[in-house]
Amino acid sequence: MAACVAGALAVLASGCGTTPMPPDTSGRPGATPGGPAPGPSPGAGPAAGPAPAPLVDGNTPPPAPREFRAAWVSTVANIDWPSRSNLSVAKQQAEALAILDRAKNLNLNAIVLQVRPSADAIYPSELEPWSEFLSGQQGRAPSPLYDPLLFWIEQAHARGLELHAWFNPYRARHATAKTPLTREHIANTRPAAVKSYGRYLWMDPGEAAASAHTQAVILDVVRRYDIDGVHIDDYFYPYPIEARGATAANGGAEAAALDTPSGAKSELEFPDQPSWQRYLLGGGQLGRADWRRQNVNQLIEALYQGIHKEKSWVRFGISPFGIGRPDRRPAGIVGFSQYDKLYADAETWLAKGWLDYLSPQLYWPVAQAPQAFDVLLDYWLAQNTRGRHVWPGLATSRIDNSAKAFAPEEIVKQIGVLRSRVGGNGHVHFSVAALMENRKGVSDQLKGASYQSAALVPATPWLGAEPPAAPSVATRRESGGLALKLGGNGGAARPAVQYAIWSRYGNEWRFAVAPAGRANLLLADDAARGAVSAVVVSAVDRLGNESERVQVLR
Repeated sequence: MAACVAGALAVLASGCGTTPMPPDTSGRPGATPGGPAPGPSPGAGPAAGPAPAPLVDGNTPPPAPREFRAAWVSTVANIDWPSRSNLSVAKQQAEALAILDRAKNLNLNAIVLQVRPSADAIYPSELEPWSEFLSGQQGRAPSPLYDPLLFWIEQAHARGLELHAWFNPYRARHATAKTPLTREHIANTRPAAVKSYGRYLWMDPGEAAASAHTQAVILDVVRRYDIDGVHIDDYFYPYPIEARGATAANGGAEAAALDTPSGAKSELEFPDQPSWQRYLLGGGQLGRADWRRQNVNQLIEALYQGIHKEKSWVRFGISPFGIGRPDRRPAGIVGFSQYDKLYADAETWLAKGWLDYLSPQLYWPVAQAPQAFDVLLDYWLAQNTRGRHVWPGLATSRIDNSAKAFAPEEIVKQIGVLRSRVGGNGHVHFSVAALMENRKGVSDQLKGASYQSAALVPATPWLGAEPPAAPSVATRRESGGLALKLGGNGGAARPAVQYAIWSRYGNEWRFAVAPAGRANLLLADDAARGAVSAVVVSAVDRLGNESERVQVLR
């Protein structure tokens, strides 16, 4: 990458490269970066890897590549970060920086960080106690005191990465938790709202106090922190566990849902009888299953409205289980029903527009016909009648040594399938651990085949489409490269958060992204192609809107 941006602000170096796919030239929201329009018939899978770059005018660079590329960072049970509880602050921060640096080096553009594992917090909160997965004991703050969420946000933004705060909406205590609950925990402050389910504690979605508490927690973070998104996962009503042996370790319920059809064994009923009876006595007419779905729907709608009332640019995303409701599934698709078991009606959320992006967990290979990745992807894209973003979750962590392990090529193939679909403009890896470990070379393959260049996050025009003002750019020739000084947008009504930079070496355009806080950049000379011969810069705001381009050098 000798020809990439270098020098004092090497933040651009990892994001430089030729465009790895044909850019979106349609101008329509949600268009595939590089995908044909319309996409191939359902089930058709393209060859893995990026398509060849298009020919463009030598004086005009192509549109910026657009794709949401993210990784989940799980804090529950110390899956991803921190690697174990009660690490020193220095070690916690070093591990966080290593994750962010890997994400930047891979040309990802977002991190989805779990900030509320189970009615606890990895940030200072007056509403919930410190998480034991951070400090080793629930309620105990890091020492010396710091704010981990603020640290993650500032360091992510310094690298040009978005930070989406991920909340578990209803889980109150995880099966792996070891330390006592604090007096401030919701199980003690609102005991009627919390139920025991196997080895878990779970907030009852039918209790108004539970819903109000989750909304308060999430909106508190939206108000106090400069996050780019709010993200909730697939845990609504809990994954059902077997009635027999319910007090045994039951963390495998989710894995069982991935691998087997639902309804095979007797299940432990969720103990929401008090809230259900209260609903009936109040004149409620819905059946119990529909009532449970209504409870969840009311939370989703309230969060969508509440988040955007606080900050219109903060996007709301949900990552439900990846198989749709049974009465709508494509022929041949079988498996667990989140509609009937988790009471999650994701199709309604899309139809109502109660989210900005959906990340269905498509954790199966393309060749597994009963849950085929490409068929499920086409299903969710077809449900997206409001034109929201659909950025599926990929099971990158299944690259392991188990009997059902994925090969790295499976993930590369799935990204290729996504890019072939109209609207397939993003994805999220579960989880970052596989990328950090470079399991079986997956990170190398992604960098070489899928992420050769940086990419902007797709725009979200339904939240605002006004472009930011164009940046001011000054240049100065220095030994070894062309120095750029960028600015002039900070006082605008829609300030820039990033700069999109095209630089031409010979007849090749190269694309990079820099955070707006880094105003001084160096475009290094190329050993083979010489000095940069043309530069085009635009400003990009929080919603992905791009300003007019400024031609700096021709």
